[in-house]
Amino acid sequence: MRHGTSRAGRRVVCALVAAVSLLVSGCGLNVNAALPFDVRPGSIHHVPELDGVEIVVGSKDFTENVVLGYITQLALKAAGANPIDFTNITGSNGARAALQNGQIDLMWEYTGTGWLSYLGEDRPLSSEREQYEAVRKADLERNGLVWLPYSEVNNTYGFAVTEAYAEKHGLRTMSDVTNFLEQNPEEAVFCVDTEFANRPDGMPGVQATYGFPITDMKTFGSGAIYAAVVNDTCNFGEVFTTDGRIAGLNLRVMEDDKQFFPQYNASLTLRQDFHEQYPQIAEVMAPITKALNNDEIIELNKQVDVDGRDAAKVARDWLVSKGFITTP
Repeated sequence: MRHGTSRAGRRVVCALVAAVSLLVSGCGLNVNAALPFDVRPGSIHHVPELDGVEIVVGSKDFTENVVLGYITQLALKAAGANPIDFTNITGSNGARAALQNGQIDLMWEYTGTGWLSYLGEDRPLSSEREQYEAVRKADLERNGLVWLPYSEVNNTYGFAVTEAYAEKHGLRTMSDVTNFLEQNPEEAVFCVDTEFANRPDGMPGVQATYGFPITDMKTFGSGAIYAAVVNDTCNFGEVFTTDGRIAGLNLRVMEDDKQFFPQYNASLTLRQDFHEQYPQIAEVMAPITKALNNDEIIELNKQVDVDGRDAAKVARDWLVSKGFITTP
């Protein structure tokens, strides 16, 4: 057995804890059923070195990360591995700890989160490549964690308006917003969540960078902001740039043309020893990483959060549509 009895012991303890409804957070994991899909190779071929290898795939507890976790499981299953589903771990810190201590083998993480939250750096880097290279190097040296090449999925902050409002006023970038609001300050009504309103990489910083006026700033829970924009409670709403409600509610995200907001590109992470034991995982996942971008993930998130589809089925159908896997 590649992880020995300590790995198996941890899994048994977690299962027993869940079974008797004790404090599941002590294990930090949500034990899920195996994926019920029979998938076959497509452009992802069978990999003999991964045949029957048990790979525990984790994720955080929000839609996008869960979808990415299922995409990974199904790709590895098509390659011949035996993926174990430990998606939906509560909180970033819990998921990170599960990866470090061997309860899970890999998970998708975000470069900005790694740099600012886990590595404790206080100044994000402006370009995607620079941010990725910095976190990749530092996390490997300090913690023995490998960041595989990053995807174009960049789940950072942004401001969104309705498509109708954007078209009416010719808004595509944050600089456009500044120019427009300087001429029309009565339109400068923003909806943000409480944390964003006060943190330096939130409203104070972005306003200082772009110089737009604020006539009224309303605070909401992050989920309520999307509806507030659609319902004309505010003209500009703080959003996460890959949220499925952007597509579902026909919103347009303003381009951060001065690159103020931190970069949060999604990258598959795993422990160095596990990566060295199974380097084929990186080869299986490379074309999938290249195929992922904000447009793709927004649509997948929308199917879950707006259309109400099951995240695992959304992941399967996307992989089939791209030819990565096939189904009987």
